[in-house]
Amino acid sequence: MKQKIQELSAQIFNEVVGFRQHIHANPELSFHEYETSRYVKDKLASWGIPFTEMANTGVVGLITGAKPSNQVIALRADMDALPIAEANDKPYKSKNEGVMHACGHDVHTSSLLGTAYILNQMKDDFAGTVKLVFQPAEELLPGGASIMIKEGVLENPKPQAIIGQHVMPLIETGKVGFRSGIYMASTDELYVTVTGKGGHGAQPHQNIDPVVITAHIIVALQQIVSRNADPRLPSVLSFGKVNANGATNVIPNEVKLEGTFRTLNEEWRNEAHRLMTKMAEGIAESMGGSCHFDIHRGYPFLINEEKLTDNARANAQDYLGREHVIDLDIWMAAEDFAYYSQVTDACFYRLGTGNAAKGTTYSVHTPNFDIDEEALKTSTGLMAYLALKQLGN
Repeated sequence: MKQKIQELSAQIFNEVVGFRQHIHANPELSFHEYETSRYVKDKLASWGIPFTEMANTGVVGLITGAKPSNQVIALRADMDALPIAEANDKPYKSKNEGVMHACGHDVHTSSLLGTAYILNQMKDDFAGTVKLVFQPAEELLPGGASIMIKEGVLENPKPQAIIGQHVMPLIETGKVGFRSGIYMASTDELYVTVTGKGGHGAQPHQNIDPVVITAHIIVALQQIVSRNADPRLPSVLSFGKVNANGATNVIPNEVKLEGTFRTLNEEWRNEAHRLMTKMAEGIAESMGGSCHFDIHRGYPFLINEEKLTDNARANAQDYLGREHVIDLDIWMAAEDFAYYSQVTDACFYRLGTGNAAKGTTYSVHTPNFDIDEEALKTSTGLMAYLALKQLGN
C-alpha cells in the first residue's frame, strides 16, 4: 500500500503544484471562496468523486472503498485567504489586490485534492469511507468549521475521527510535526471602549481623561494573567490597538482598545472573562469614567486525541522515516479546526514547508510568506497513508 501511494503521489505531484499555484493566484476572503469552491468541485467531478455543498462555499466529497467496512475517516482542508497585499514576485502571485494566501490554505486545498486523487485511484484496494472536507472561512469568526458542524459535516456518514494538516515554515520541507493532547489555544477578541469627558489638554482638572484611565486598565489587566492564572497554564493577554483620536492639546471623550486573550482551559477562560470585565469597569468607575468591555468569543482550544495522534505519528514515521517526524510544543495561535476536536477524535499536525536556500522561511500571515513546493510531495501521500491506516487497511 505504501509503495502504491508513493507512486501515485509522484504521479500527481506536478498537477498538485499547478492546483496550488492556481489557487494561490486567485485568493478569496473568508465566506467568499466561490471560485475556489468551483475549482474544487470541478476537480472532484472530473475524477468521478461525488460531493455535496455545505456552508455556502464548502465542499464535502466521499470516497468509498470497494471492500465492506463501516469505518469512516474525515480529512479537512481550509480554503480562505487573508486581507494581505502580497510582496512576492512570482508567476503565481496573487491577482486579487490586497488578498493573499498568506497562511497556506492554498497548500491545504491543493494537497487534499491530490490526496483525493490518490485515494480514488486506490478505492478498489481499501475498506471504509473517506470524507473530504473542503472548508471555508477558517480565518474569520465564527469560523467555517463551526458552521460545517452545525450543518452536519460530521454526520451521514459519521466519521470516527478527523485529520487535518497545516503548513509550518519553521519546519524543514520533508518533515512533519505532531503533538498529542492539548496543542493550540482558544482565542477571544476584546473590544473595549473607555469613556470620560474630553477637553483642553491644558485644563485636565476640568476633564475626565479616558487616556489615563485606559493606561491604568491596560497595565492592571496584565495581573489577570500574572496573578490570577495558574502559572502552569499558558495564558496570553495582548492589546494591539489603542485609538484615542485626540491631539497634543486635546483630551478625547473616549478611547477604543482592541486585543486578544488566549488560553488552554475553558473554565479558566470563562473566569478570566469575568475578571477582566470586572477589573476594567471598576477602574474606569473609580476614576470617574465608564468602560464597556465587549468580548467576542472565538475558537476553543484544540486537543489532539492521544491514541489517534500517537497512531498517526507512528504511521508518519513509517511513511516518511523516523528522522522526518518531530515532536511539537504547545502553540498559542488558534485554529477553527479546534471545533472538530471538541466533538470528535481529531489529529492536527504540521507540514514542514521551510527551505532557507529557497527563502521560504517567512512566517505565515506575512506578505512574503511562500512555501517550498517540494512539500507537496509529502502532504498528499502522507495524508492518504494516514487515512487508510486509520481505516484499518
